[in-house]
Amino acid sequence: MNNTAAEKIVIVETDPSSRDALLATLEGGGYQASAFASAREGLEAVRAGADLLILDGASSAADTLSVHETLAAVRGSASTERVRVVLLVGSDAKERVGALDLGADDAVSRPWDPSELLARVRTQIRARRADRQLLEKAAIAEEGQKIAHTAFDALAVTEKMTRDAFSLDRRLKIGVSVVLAIAVVMGVIYFLFARNTQKDLQRTTAIIARLERGIVHQDDLMSQARKMRDEQAAASPAAAPENNADKSAASQPGSPASIIGDYVSSVCLLHVSVAFRNVQDGRRLRYAGLNQRGEPLQDSDGNPILTLEGNGPEVKLDVFGTGFPVSADGRILTNRHVAEPWWKNDEIGDLTGQGFQAEISSIHAYFPGDSRAFAAEIENISKETDLATMHARIGDLKRTVLSIDSSKTAAVPGEPVVLMGYATGLAAILARADDQTAREIVTGGSGDPTQVLSELARRGLIHPLITQGHIGDVLSDKIVFDAQTTSGGSGGPLFNQHGKVIGVTYAVLQGFGGSNFGIPIRFAEPLLAVGAAHASN
Repeated sequence: MNNTAAEKIVIVETDPSSRDALLATLEGGGYQASAFASAREGLEAVRAGADLLILDGASSAADTLSVHETLAAVRGSASTERVRVVLLVGSDAKERVGALDLGADDAVSRPWDPSELLARVRTQIRARRADRQLLEKAAIAEEGQKIAHTAFDALAVTEKMTRDAFSLDRRLKIGVSVVLAIAVVMGVIYFLFARNTQKDLQRTTAIIARLERGIVHQDDLMSQARKMRDEQAAASPAAAPENNADKSAASQPGSPASIIGDYVSSVCLLHVSVAFRNVQDGRRLRYAGLNQRGEPLQDSDGNPILTLEGNGPEVKLDVFGTGFPVSADGRILTNRHVAEPWWKNDEIGDLTGQGFQAEISSIHAYFPGDSRAFAAEIENISKETDLATMHARIGDLKRTVLSIDSSKTAAVPGEPVVLMGYATGLAAILARADDQTAREIVTGGSGDPTQVLSELARRGLIHPLITQGHIGDVLSDKIVFDAQTTSGGSGGPLFNQHGKVIGVTYAVLQGFGGSNFGIPIRFAEPLLAVGAAHASN
């Protein structure tokens, strides 16, 4: 019995409008629901497989069974495996008491409230799940008992053979004993394996649920974009009158405006999609299904329903980062934790202990000014620090390769820096569009990151955020600076005042914007040397 399937609910309601309302409420709650006007039809659906029956307690139609007959049929059928029953009754307390006396598990008064109804349904579904788990344990115990009986029968046969053939060679007796021991061990292994598999999937569901709390859905994405748009509008200073001196300064080589103009189109957004594979049989973890909003079905505890069976959507974690080209053939430098999001990630690492291995499903790079998504793959991973190179199949795309400076004088405390990256990922990009345009893009893509990104690229809205600041300190393994960034900006280039890349952003000190960290670019040189050697071969 697979408890990862979405719960099925059968509705028997004679009133058409109430029947439709019940169906819409339950489907909106993520359940598989079917509705019938006749108790006979509903009973057939229950027998075909259901977890809960919602029954019109006031039904008196000629083509339907009475409430008492329906409840008796449900309780008397072995195939229904103790289906939970909720009766819809009038507002009188006596009717609710009467419903419980008839054998219903709960009673809901009319007119029913959708929130209360779903809460009561969740309570019954939890009880139903407990029933199923108990049945599974009983089935496992029964199977183990059968194996044990087989083992004991084998023992009896062995003893009889021993009595009848006491002259057999001692090695033959040992062999028979070994066979018997193997049978007993197999029974124990079967029991433990069945129990552990169920527990592993439950723990995996809890971990995925925690990871999904960081995934932005449609409404959250719009809310974040709107908030960022308001913050940017409030923070933008009033436009100052231009003068010839300002224009002259902006055009000077090495000025922030010059650096931005030269290199902004070379800083790409990286979208990394992570899937999870079962290490025993190679199957990928999937959702049991999607609700009407395109979101994963949830159990009564609000966790996604996961399975290794069926053809549901694969469970994927979407990660966003920044990268920039270090060669004309599409080699991109970024962070290791962007290329391998499970690296030093405790929550994703916990899945390994549950029998699942995180793996890259796809990587795509989006460059400003181009509507295409360029497929990429990991090329090299640094063994020393948080750096990696990817290779993107850019075809005819032409982008400036950023110049690097690894000398000791490239990064000096107190000197200005320019930082480019895709901090906050999709939300920051959507914040640059007006509210209506952003909503069209998000809802048109059903909140799916790949579709949203495709539309953003088509409309030419993908550009990195650019911040300025100063170097606070230069340590042996990091550059400390105050140019603002956050999650999603990882892998972004840090430019000095001469327009040279001196570091790669990799960490943010939460709660204190004055200390963000970059990896000195010299740590990337071994990776770049390996990539150049491969390219020449």
